[in-house]
Amino acid sequence: MADETPNPPPSDGHLSLAAAVAADKEEESQPPPPPPPPAAVVTVTVTESESTVKEEEEGSLSQPPPVKEELPTPPPPAAVEEELLTPPPPPVAVEEELLTPPPPPPAAVEVKTTSTQEQEVVSAAAVAVAVPTVESEKPTKQIPHSVVSFKEESNLLSDLSDSERRALQELRQLVQEALDTKQFTQKQEGQVEENKEEEISIWGIPLLKDDRSDVILLKFLRARDFKVRDSLLMIKNTIKWRKQFGIDELVNEDLGDEWDKVVFMHGYDREGHPVCYNVYGEFQNKELYAKAFADEEKRGDFLKWRVQFLEKGIRKLDFYPPGVSTLFQVNDLKNSPGPGKRELRLATKQALQLLQDNYPEFVAKQVFINVPWWYLAFYAIINPFLTQRTKSKFVFAGPSKSAETLFKYISPEQVPVQYGGLSVDYCDCNPDFSVSDPATEVTVKPATKQTVEIIVYEKCILTWELRVVGWEVSYGAEFVPNAEGAYTVNIQKATKKAPSDEPVVSHTYKVDELGKILLTVDNPTSKKKKLLYRFKIKSFLD
Repeated sequence: MADETPNPPPSDGHLSLAAAVAADKEEESQPPPPPPPPAAVVTVTVTESESTVKEEEEGSLSQPPPVKEELPTPPPPAAVEEELLTPPPPPVAVEEELLTPPPPPPAAVEVKTTSTQEQEVVSAAAVAVAVPTVESEKPTKQIPHSVVSFKEESNLLSDLSDSERRALQELRQLVQEALDTKQFTQKQEGQVEENKEEEISIWGIPLLKDDRSDVILLKFLRARDFKVRDSLLMIKNTIKWRKQFGIDELVNEDLGDEWDKVVFMHGYDREGHPVCYNVYGEFQNKELYAKAFADEEKRGDFLKWRVQFLEKGIRKLDFYPPGVSTLFQVNDLKNSPGPGKRELRLATKQALQLLQDNYPEFVAKQVFINVPWWYLAFYAIINPFLTQRTKSKFVFAGPSKSAETLFKYISPEQVPVQYGGLSVDYCDCNPDFSVSDPATEVTVKPATKQTVEIIVYEKCILTWELRVVGWEVSYGAEFVPNAEGAYTVNIQKATKKAPSDEPVVSHTYKVDELGKILLTVDNPTSKKKKLLYRFKIKSFLD
């Protein structure tokens, strides 16, 4: 905005000279300004511009500036590829194997996101790697969706309503009476009754021994809408089933590892819940399918394995309020055989009933990804048997929205590579990064070019990894020195990346002069793309 202060009237030379002398004296009398604050090691700027590549053209990328040197790039980290399988045994199926989620480490750079189209700048102070909000998926007519979104309740007594606290207190008293009168113990005919105190455990936790019992009782109460008598009956039936099924002995049995690709635990969601992946497409393997569902005995063995897997995971949860005592489930329907398989329908019905009756309130969210068209009919069949509370935990996503939907609930560094993220199994194939290294998400709009500019203020070694989910873009990397007349170093020539290419690229560059590294992603398509990147800075002395 223009300065509206009126200009001073012109003066003669004597007055001007006197004023100048006075100003010089006043300036000399003032203390010198404080020195500027030290610069960060790097600054990151993300810039958006129009795409320079036409979607229908095969190449024709603009040539990079003169090349000073071309450094060899390390091979990209090995991708964790897994085929996916069959229709999910409807919700409420819980899975496991947990640990305490690692706290996210503080970032060490300043991040700025600049959009040339929207003319807005978002900056995070000295270290915040900004993660753009992921747009919620718009459900299509073919994919069912929940009208009400489930919000997990607190297990802290102070957060319960008066009626809920009264129900919990009443259930405590009834459970204590049942323990005192040995109602949970089934006596066989001719068995001599012992006078020793009965100790009953559920999921490895003795009832009414510490605060963890309240969390267990609240699970049963919520499953029965805080109807105390119904909750007590459910507890009794669960204890009876656990003894008949031999749960405590089952936990320590060796049942093999042939199902490890069907169900596995990997990472944590944004709220700290362990994430369990159910890969139903694995059952496309006819031999594996036959081992699981060919007859009643095999279905029983597979169910036994699933229960053991579930029990081991549950016993690693934190039942002390306000700990995490639920799981986040991802059900991958890619290549799943479908509900037409009679054996699969029987196994699904059996598992669903068992889990609903004996493992209440262990699922924080059920996300179904790669949902095929036929799932609508399958969901319509099971829908009447599900409570509104259960259905409110469901989220559905088709193949094109699966990665974006997962990122809404799980950070990209926690999502396995095969599902669009950056996480690989713990191994030597990705020694530079782990799930504790946060990634930045950027949405690359259609027909635009996104440039990540890393300005380096000190000599260092910079390592980064980057991916665009589904690729169909061009990617290039270069180093531009600050020195006048210096040549640009072509680290990675701009290259078209196809969906079949390695999902993640990784580079290490030794910065021995000040300048900036440019990571460029050119999206010539008519679709939005999700760009993920992260980097680390190492000293020459490390």
